[in-house]
Amino acid sequence: MDAVFFDMDGLLVDSERVWLEIETGVMARLGGRWTPEHQTRLIGGSMESTIAYMLAVSGAAVAPELVREWMVAGMVARLTAGVSVMPGSSELLDALRAERVPVALVTSSLGEIADAVLKSVGRDRFDAVVTADDVTRTKPDPEPYLTAAKLLGVEPVRCVVLEDSPNGVAAATAAGCAVVAVPSLLPVEEAPGRLVVSSLTEIRVADLRTLVAP
Repeated sequence: MDAVFFDMDGLLVDSERVWLEIETGVMARLGGRWTPEHQTRLIGGSMESTIAYMLAVSGAAVAPELVREWMVAGMVARLTAGVSVMPGSSELLDALRAERVPVALVTSSLGEIADAVLKSVGRDRFDAVVTADDVTRTKPDPEPYLTAAKLLGVEPVRCVVLEDSPNGVAAATAAGCAVVAVPSLLPVEEAPGRLVVSSLTEIRVADLRTLVAP
């Protein structure tokens, strides 16, 4: 195993509830109503797809650029105030660092939002960070994980991805990486080259190594 890639929202940090809060507030400004069912349609997707969906649901005649400003400002303000890490994620990060395994954060969130999270989690815990600003196609396209592998100088087939959403799992699989899935709001099925667990507390570095061919 040459590297491990962490997804951010719902995997590294407990931010999905923050997204729901901000999306609900923005939808109210658009004159509509947002529900957890709406949110599940967008898990692991891009900001652009979220905004397009919100405008379609609300029917509001508001510029997408303005909705983006509302979303980003709300998320950054909430996340800068602090965000909880998901169970087992910090311990696994520390264990990987102790064994000198390169680690990257790979998220479909914008750079500003990732920066707000990293102020709490620690930017120095990652050897590379890939956000939506760094790619032309976000998850489920493999580009984010291929970009991370290139930044670290490793082959994707020698890497393990930690993900919580079907979109993220699809991106990692398409990139050729092994996957540990910790489903949050949507189920993820077992598959070859994929381990599905209920929490990262169940995972040790040795478990990750078994997913990659020697």
